[in-house]
Amino acid sequence: MKKYFALYLVPAAVTAEWRKMTDEEKKEEGMEEWNKWMKDHQKNFADMGSPLGKTKKITAAGITDTKNDIIGYGIVKAESHEAAAKLFSDNPQMKIPGGSVEIMEVIEMTKM
Repeated sequence: MKKYFALYLVPAAVTAEWRKMTDEEKKEEGMEEWNKWMKDHQKNFADMGSPLGKTKKITAAGITDTKNDIIGYGIVKAESHEAAAKLFSDNPQMKIPGGSVEIMEVIEMTKM
């Protein structure tokens, strides 16, 4: 089986509003559904991943704070790129306004 990197994305404005919510409001907004989905699909993950925090951008000019829509990651195991993508078709991420998941094959360094 191949491994695929799953990148969870939500528009920064939506994420900012979510961070203002209480734990109870977050629960009502789908965290229980998210946790259930992850538990139901845990056999498909090589690495369950994690939420991600603030971003720093490093260039030849130096280090700066930056923003993007990335909120988390995971690594799934699947027979194909299409199969990996289909794993997320019922993910609660799709219920978040502007939410999406991007899937990329993890390519072994020896095959480059």
